Order: sequence, then structure tokens, then C-alpha cells
Amino acid sequence: MVSNDPIEWRVSDAPQDYPAALAAMEARASAIFESRAPEQVWLLEHPPLYTGGTSADPVELLDPRFPVYAAGRGGRYTYHGPGQRIGYVMLNLAHRGHDVRLYVHAIESWVIAALGELGVEAWRAPGRIGIWTQDAGREAKIGAIGVRVRRWVTLHGFSVNVDPDLSHFAGIVPCGIAEYPVTSLAKLGNPASLSGLDTALRGHFDAFLALLAGAQTTG
Repeated sequence: MVSNDPIEWRVSDAPQDYPAALAAMEARASAIFESRAPEQVWLLEHPPLYTGGTSADPVELLDPRFPVYAAGRGGRYTYHGPGQRIGYVMLNLAHRGHDVRLYVHAIESWVIAALGELGVEAWRAPGRIGIWTQDAGREAKIGAIGVRVRRWVTLHGFSVNVDPDLSHFAGIVPCGIAEYPVTSLAKLGNPASLSGLDTALRGHFDAFLALLAGAQTTG
């Protein structure tokens, strides 16, 4: 059964210190596992920094001009900074189908739907992690996915480039993919703000949960 406790939405206006945010996320995940706190979606920004996932290759850290942190999530190196919406999603998959692959698929679908709400067509690309769109006639990455599941509680989540400084991505090979550029809503000429993306994400959240509910009924 899914807990009857409402899922808490938290939005932080100021950029959040990465180690402190990571500690808060870990603590919340433990509390969710122990049924001491409701599930949570936390929308935030970080100051400029790089994080390395469990598959990070040091040769892909080209210029560590910002602090570099081990994230503990799946994936390789990524950049976080102001103007990028990060979503940390803490859900108990023990109540939502025990299907990690479906969970990742559902997050991708959720972000794609939210971008569509803002007028940006986005998609998955076979063999390439992340959320992709078209920029000046070329495929470009507009969002990243990186998750961790511990004791069936999810951590980390996604990031979407709203209006970050795209030059900051030059310090890494983003997610290990050098052949394609990184883009943002602002670079595409889309006027959407962080709060506008937040509203779109909230509007498509029930559909995201419905995908996870499908794992319960078929698993």
C-alpha cells in the first residue's frame, strides 16, 4: 500500500550548499524508510560545482574550476549551478512497485512532459542518458537524470537547464557524452523561469505517480 501521508513539496529560493543538501536528503530518506517523515520532492539550485557519480571517469574532469563532490548517485560528471532547477525526489519504492528501471523511466517522462508544457519538445535518446531537445538543428542535452536507491527509498533525481551559465559545463565532459552540446531554455529563446518550470512539474506529478502505480498493479 502507498502511504496516505501527503508527499511534501519543498522549494528553496537561495542556492543550497551541496554537502548540507546531501546530508539533508540522506536524513530525509532514512526518515522515510523508518516511517518518521513523508516522502518529499525538493526543488532547489546549487552554487557552481561539479559532482561525480559512481561511474565518473577522472579524465572527464577537464577543468576543476569549481568544487568537485562525490555524489553517490549513478552516472558520471555533471554540473550544477544557479539557473538550473534540481529536483531531489525521495519516494519509497517499497510502496510503489519495487521497479527501479520504471522509476527512472517515469522521471524522464515527467520532465519531458513538463518541458512540453513550456513549449519545448524533448525526448529520450537511445544509448544516451538524459533529456534531449533540438538546438539550432542539432540534438542537445537540456536535462540530466541521476538517481540512487537505498533500502528502496530514492535519492537524487534530475536537473533541468533553465538559464545557467552554459560555459561552466566546459570544465567536464557532461555525463561522459562529448559529441553533443548542452543547451537551456534561455538559449532556446524560451522565457520560462524556475518557478514556471516548478509549476509545470507540479502539474504533471500525478501522471508521474500513476506510472509508478502501474508497477504495483502489474508487478
